[in-house]
Amino acid sequence: MIMEDNKLFTEFPPVSTEKWEEVINKDLKGADYEKKLVWKTIEGFKVKPYYRAEDLEHIEYLDSNPDQFPFTRGKQADSNVWDIRQDITEKDPAKANAFALDAVKRGATALGFCAKNIETEEQMSTLLKDIYLTAVTIHFNCSKDFLQTLKLFVAVARKNGFDTTQIHGSVNFDIFKHALTHGAFKHGEAGDYDEALALINYATENLPEFRVLSVNGSLFNNAGSNIVQELGFTLAAANELMAKLSDKGCDATTVAKNIVFNFAVGGTYFMEIAKIRAARMLWSKIVEQYKPTCDCAYKVFINARSSSWNKSIFDPYVNMLRTTTETMSAAIAGADSISVAPFDIAFKEADDFSYRIARNQQLLLKEESYLDKIVDPAAGSYYIENLTDSIAQYAWQYFLTIEEKQGFANAIRQGYVQDEIAKTAQQRDMDIATRRTTILGTNQYPNLTESMKAKIEKQGNCCCHCEKGSEVKTIEPYRGAEAFEQLRLATEQSGIRPKVFLLTYGNLAMRRARSGFATNFFGVAGYEIIDNNGFASAEEGVKAALDAKADIVVLCSSDDEYAEITESACNLLKGKVKSIVLAGFPKEMVDTYKGYGINEFIHVKTNVLESLTSFQKLMGIM
Repeated sequence: MIMEDNKLFTEFPPVSTEKWEEVINKDLKGADYEKKLVWKTIEGFKVKPYYRAEDLEHIEYLDSNPDQFPFTRGKQADSNVWDIRQDITEKDPAKANAFALDAVKRGATALGFCAKNIETEEQMSTLLKDIYLTAVTIHFNCSKDFLQTLKLFVAVARKNGFDTTQIHGSVNFDIFKHALTHGAFKHGEAGDYDEALALINYATENLPEFRVLSVNGSLFNNAGSNIVQELGFTLAAANELMAKLSDKGCDATTVAKNIVFNFAVGGTYFMEIAKIRAARMLWSKIVEQYKPTCDCAYKVFINARSSSWNKSIFDPYVNMLRTTTETMSAAIAGADSISVAPFDIAFKEADDFSYRIARNQQLLLKEESYLDKIVDPAAGSYYIENLTDSIAQYAWQYFLTIEEKQGFANAIRQGYVQDEIAKTAQQRDMDIATRRTTILGTNQYPNLTESMKAKIEKQGNCCCHCEKGSEVKTIEPYRGAEAFEQLRLATEQSGIRPKVFLLTYGNLAMRRARSGFATNFFGVAGYEIIDNNGFASAEEGVKAALDAKADIVVLCSSDDEYAEITESACNLLKGKVKSIVLAGFPKEMVDTYKGYGINEFIHVKTNVLESLTSFQKLMGIM
């Protein structure tokens, strides 16, 4: 039935922002609005607690549709299909082929290979055996010589009867990644551009659907950068490729068509969606200045990879949760292909199970959540549109700064890019050390019964052992969890497992809260925690602690009740345990309690990493 007089919305008159703010400030009861409700991101901009339609009025791109300039809303007009990409790290061609065939059989639509050991046509033939090359997208992630790799690939493909003009794929030839990881340009900067031109010319003639230039924003991300640094530096590097290769006579449209952006996707769910949307918008603005002859030049190929920075060795199944939200961010943002890292890749080579889980995460998002059916589902969200705009503005400032430094190559020679990332990484490390940032299972809420020492097959992120040059300061990928992991692994490897006795007393809520805090605090170092229901007196608790042969005793009570037990507990424990700790920080009594014999106060502002390092030394572990 059609209602001619719909009065539904007339009963809900509009509420102004001023009215909303009035109610919010009333509910805050005098608390600081900025501190309580406004999030200042590590990228440097502020995120409000809510957004309204009026917050979109200044954003210019909102009138564009999907598959329209500036492509913020994606490159596809009628779907959101992406490639399910399986990156295979195995270097042996026969084993890699087996992984690849299984991946395709089970739903992968793109394959990424390491071609470092592929030096002959026979080896390439082994790698590609039984793979229908026009049905899947082929990527070569690493190679000693990408041009030789492409020549071997074309030879085998043609021998197997494939039309190479119909094969899609890419090679991960990144001039700047080599310089930033090896300390020097591979063939000198000029020689590297000559190689880039050779790759473009060869692909244009033999593999026109291949992209042969890459910019790896994932390198910045995995070294600890923030989102706007990753985006700004990626755009600056890509623009330098455009400028230098155009100067060498290569058509700007051809250069743009050959570029792939490899972004890492981390755990800040909405920010990662906004990053990819902002990347397309800003890239369109950059390419526009080169006056391309085809819209295809604007449509940069974006491959999204799971960030390694936020992955952990301990409680590794949590990595599945992390990569699922990361994959959702990439899919909703409209990435062209997504490569999900196996959950155990931080400490071992991926196996059939971890590869299968990585694929299935994408399959579930496609087949059961239908994320491939809706184009730009984030469109119109006041929140995400403002995040997109903020990220674009701040990333653009990095881009302009690098242009002022005469381009990306000069900026990395000066160390600007590396130093900016290092500053951010240091801040992120401090946030982890103080637990302002939680890495579940590592610096907070550890699995107390878990042991990982025997399961670790590899450590570190570098896949090559090479001497470093001195032309360019290098960037070192690492994981934010590593420092805490080293503490716990040191405990496992030492054979010493200190006993932490929780002497709980008094107010039930406070003693449980503080014993829980202490459990998490010492648990992340792998110590044995002895919890208790509560003691009637300090003497009773001390006796139980000494009977348990405790190394560390933690007093867990309320600030008021500490006055009742601290002095007597310390008198009975001094000289009999290695450390007496108080959970909390009663400011007025700190000096007094230190005088009684309290060695350490643990509380929410403690630098947990620093404190536990001291405990490790005290226990004789480090």
